[in-house]
Amino acid sequence: MQGLKRKDPRALAALYQKAARGAFGLAFRIVGDGAAAEDVVQDAFLTVWRQSHTLNPERGNVVSLLMTIVHHRAIDLLRARRGRGGEPLPLDLATVEDERAVALLDAVDASLARELLLHALNSLPEDQRRPIQLAYFEGLTHVEIAEALGIPLGTVKSRLRLGLEKLRAALPPETS
Repeated sequence: MQGLKRKDPRALAALYQKAARGAFGLAFRIVGDGAAAEDVVQDAFLTVWRQSHTLNPERGNVVSLLMTIVHHRAIDLLRARRGRGGEPLPLDLATVEDERAVALLDAVDASLARELLLHALNSLPEDQRRPIQLAYFEGLTHVEIAEALGIPLGTVKSRLRLGLEKLRAALPPETS
């Protein structure tokens, strides 16, 4: 985190090595499109780099912050697509030498992470699992979840908090 605050490119490279696959996996699970997921991840890394002067170690680690940004940007993309009918985003990304190998590694990583998450998610009670699915995989707001499930907003927030605490406890540290 201190390296990022000093704008040390090696710190950004280290963060990328540590978190890029997980960030892509999260974005891909939400948006369901590899190119759009790459765009979301690139935007998240740029945001961390540009805002690195505001990083505070007391507020958590930088990987968690990055994953939070990825999640929010992916949900924003889903919401924007709903309004535009799901049009693909125009992307101008650098090409990778062996795209098939990278795609295969990313698919395997995403598959393993998905299995861990689904197992942990399925272990939750239905009343906690459903709000998490609606919020994190369908992009609904807390108010929209309350309306969809016909329960009070406070109940939605409580169930989300409890379910997320259980997920965090059930998942290995690198995936939670």
